[in-house]
Amino acid sequence: MTEYTIIIEKSGDNFSAYCPDLPGVIATGKTTEETTGRMKEAIEFHIEGQISEKMPVPEPTTTARSIKVAV
Repeated sequence: MTEYTIIIEKSGDNFSAYCPDLPGVIATGKTTEETTGRMKEAIEFHIEGQISEKMPVPEPTTTARSIKVAV
């Protein structure tokens, strides 16, 4: 099993997400959970397409961290 980092952003009343290691793979949803589930499906679909076209599947290289800062 491979893990890809996704970035989830608030967008109005919804959320959107993307995967830095897989350009063009995006998803939206009303909640972060829905958005995450849709991203999982989008990533799996993308990878299946790469494999069926005999193209290399990009290895995950991105990590993310949250940091606290005093404001």
